[in-house]
Amino acid sequence: MTKADKWLLPDGVQELLPEQAGAIEGLRRKLLDSYACWGYELISAPIFEFLESLHVGTGNDLALQTFTLTDQLSGRLMGLRADITPQAARMDAHSLKRSAPTRLCYSGTVLHSRSADLAAARELDQIGIELFGSASIDADIEVIQLMLNTVKIAGVFKKGTKNNRVKLDLGHVGIFRAVVLLAKLDKVQEDALCDILQRKAQPELQEFVKNEISNTEVAKLLKTLPTLCGDENVLSTAKKLFSKIQDKIIAKQLLQTLAELRSVQGKIATQFPEVTCYFDLGELRGYDYHTGLVFAIYNSGYPQALAKGGRYDAIGKSFGRARPATGFSSDLRVLSKLQMSEHKKSAVFAPVCKADDKKISSLLSKVEKLRAKGEIVIQSLGDDKKDLQKERCDRELYFDGEWKIKTFQ
Repeated sequence: MTKADKWLLPDGVQELLPEQAGAIEGLRRKLLDSYACWGYELISAPIFEFLESLHVGTGNDLALQTFTLTDQLSGRLMGLRADITPQAARMDAHSLKRSAPTRLCYSGTVLHSRSADLAAARELDQIGIELFGSASIDADIEVIQLMLNTVKIAGVFKKGTKNNRVKLDLGHVGIFRAVVLLAKLDKVQEDALCDILQRKAQPELQEFVKNEISNTEVAKLLKTLPTLCGDENVLSTAKKLFSKIQDKIIAKQLLQTLAELRSVQGKIATQFPEVTCYFDLGELRGYDYHTGLVFAIYNSGYPQALAKGGRYDAIGKSFGRARPATGFSSDLRVLSKLQMSEHKKSAVFAPVCKADDKKISSLLSKVEKLRAKGEIVIQSLGDDKKDLQKERCDRELYFDGEWKIKTFQ
């Protein structure tokens, strides 16, 4: 490594300079305070632990994202967490053991061994909530409301302005699972079909249906599934399609799923009229992990989801206590970059006083009172007034019988 190379960071890793680090920390405090007002209790989980604990119930996707290392004390494999959700699930099932619904929130660093795409980071400041112990659709709606409130606090959209900048993407993995049952697919066929639909590979889907599906009703349903995406009219189209299914048990299950999606859309439209709902009934994100409703927020100014989550009822079973669960997470680094308010310097410059100066006591008292009120006061080092005026301070303390504040001229 040359001298110049020592400045380089690994791909997908970045340092945070004061302005961005301050914005992230300020946003973190606002969001955790807002979650607390809804009854969500803060937890803190270790950044590394034994590998099998991190991967319980999460499917293969999270395993591929996890950095691994060997514990020098036990010789066992350990992992650097790629998601805090499994750790929260373990706390609910093993440590808290509550019977009533449990609301937890968290914030911490997660690491990914590979980026989701070329522009994505591998080090994230994850923040999120998890709600355990309720299978009600109202639990999912509460989580979605908090997810939307999160991006609102971040300044991504303003309530009452119909600019369609924010889109809520809604799906339900139960639709695909019902179709798999209807088609009587084995695990190999199910995985192959899931992969095709996730990649939206239409020619491969046509070929799969031709070779693997003999039932004409199921074949039509599978070919139509990727097209069931768009506004609320999609729900009406899907209802007509699902009502014609001959297996009444599966038909009822699918219609109930549509009713849940419409219920979510109705309540969100009332509270967040500026948000556009988009339905994707073929959405299979986190298929091995999620068990029901899945949701994500997109913004016209950013290509990836600002926040995403869903229901994952199966994970607690792996820790010895199955509980319904739903939640979402987001990356504070992304949210802080998308804040619409501009950073403004707002600090007070305090002059330096010698120890024998009679004004030093009153100056220190004034500075202390200003800081107690939340003001940023930067004490001079003797020769830095011009630099601080340029970079940080917009006001200064001056003495006129008493210490007063004026704006820099």
